[in-house]
Amino acid sequence: MNKNSCKKKLFVISGSSGVGKGTVLKGFLTKNPNFMLSISCTTRAPRRGEVDGVNYFFLTKEEFQNCIDNNKFLEWAEFAGNRYGTKKKYINQCLEEGKDIILEIDTQGALQVKKQMPEAVLIFIYPPSIETLENRLRGRHTEDESTIQRRLQEVKIELERAENFDYKVVNDDLDNAIAELENIIVGEQEKC
Repeated sequence: MNKNSCKKKLFVISGSSGVGKGTVLKGFLTKNPNFMLSISCTTRAPRRGEVDGVNYFFLTKEEFQNCIDNNKFLEWAEFAGNRYGTKKKYINQCLEEGKDIILEIDTQGALQVKKQMPEAVLIFIYPPSIETLENRLRGRHTEDESTIQRRLQEVKIELERAENFDYKVVNDDLDNAIAELENIIVGEQEKC
């Protein structure tokens, strides 16, 4: 079977806040523009410059609840009073169109995806150490001490969930982490 006739896969990237998963993913996507980053749904209002269908699919609370009630999400969660989710139909349509797709979500959402779509490939981005992660969070200067402490508590839960992931990548060196992510994804694509 040649590579073009292989069934496309959903790759799910997760990692703790401050681990640099967005930076690793951006580096990967720059080198692999054939990949598509999944677009999530949200009930929050668009921020300046955000476009519906590009940054998010912006839904009313009623529309979002209707999707939950009708089992239309692969995963969904609530953060800071707003809901976020990934529609099954959107992911399936992208895969059917032959698009490689990456979904960047939290560990809880990733495990929800795996339950509904066992063929999805879960990749967790690890910090080199908890101390390094704490330094990165503090270095941002964007959160108060209680928020940092709460995030560090969440890290422990996320690391436990990461045991259920297919692959783990340590982000101790950005170029190495990007290369490792690329090796994992290429290896999975060749398994068809």
